[in-house]
Amino acid sequence: MADEPLVLGIETSCDETGVGIVRGHTLLADAVASSVDEHARFGGVVPEVASRAHLEAMVPTIQRALKEAGVAASDLDGIAVTAGPGLAGALLVGVSAAKAYAYALGKPLYGVNHLASHICVDQLEHGPLPEPTMALLVSGGHSSLLLAPDITADVRPLGSTIDDAAGEAFDKIARVLNLGFPGGPVIDRIAREGNPDAIAFPRGLTGPRDAAYDFSFSGLKTAVARWVEAKRAAGEEVPVADVSASFQEAVVDVLTRKAVRACKDEGVEHLMIGGGVAANSRLRAMAERRCEDAGITLRVPRPKLCTDNGAMVAALGAEMVARGRSASAWDLSADSSLPVTDPNVPDPDADGGADGHPHSHSHTHSHDHVHELSRKNLYA
Repeated sequence: MADEPLVLGIETSCDETGVGIVRGHTLLADAVASSVDEHARFGGVVPEVASRAHLEAMVPTIQRALKEAGVAASDLDGIAVTAGPGLAGALLVGVSAAKAYAYALGKPLYGVNHLASHICVDQLEHGPLPEPTMALLVSGGHSSLLLAPDITADVRPLGSTIDDAAGEAFDKIARVLNLGFPGGPVIDRIAREGNPDAIAFPRGLTGPRDAAYDFSFSGLKTAVARWVEAKRAAGEEVPVADVSASFQEAVVDVLTRKAVRACKDEGVEHLMIGGGVAANSRLRAMAERRCEDAGITLRVPRPKLCTDNGAMVAALGAEMVARGRSASAWDLSADSSLPVTDPNVPDPDADGGADGHPHSHSHTHSHDHVHELSRKNLYA
């Protein structure tokens, strides 16, 4: 275990300041500072508020992670950070912090993809990912089906949302039902008291001529909102539990049906589910049943690892180091629309890595006298 790469990961793509420390496939620390309460009164994430919260939380969260892991910053073999996709301002805070720590410590910097990180985090719970792995990622910003023959270099998008992502739909319906923000956890809880078959809400993009692996939840969201509005206009009480259960059932039905179909079509025997909505209890239950019926092995991390966190970034960073992938250049920038086909953002001037050629894991940087004094004072 001592020979496995020790990597610190920083995640700031949205409203969670996550810092994780991983050695190989072993999670040592997972520190998170959330600003969700600051966004609740706005009914959604405010980018400027999120960015300021990341700035305030960054150093204390890194210090907490190092203490939890029982390691010194100088012990690290690399610093990984989410380079995209996500909110531009929030990403910039994380990338800037990662650059500062990596440069001061003389460690390699790895800018990694947020979506690929959500897949890789499962290694911390269930061991190495099978190759290939089919991944269903569902969150507030993404609903995607991805085929990953190599999580560090080859991630292929099969389908994605064409409008609202699943998590976004949960938040909007929670707002319609006056349940607050974020909507996913509260709908999941209330739906347990309702009847999922009470209301026949539509299943988007499930017709014979529709895109097999794409998702659409905008029509479902509108149908639920209109149903609720009609009840209120008629002076009738809205059965919140039944609406929540029926809405949730429509979302989960589509997600699991398309994911299992993709596995069958591609001949893949493993399905991994990640992202914040993967914490939904009904999604887990239906996926387990349908995968069992189809002879597919289901892998879902525990709920805390499904939401945005630094552990997932550290996990992918550690895999980059272990496989000798090229580190990122010092001019690494945040990319709010970084495609999932780029799990890593390598130095364009490097002589390999992204194409699978091995690299040395030792990186040295020259520093002037003033910088050496600063590094000694900060990280001795």
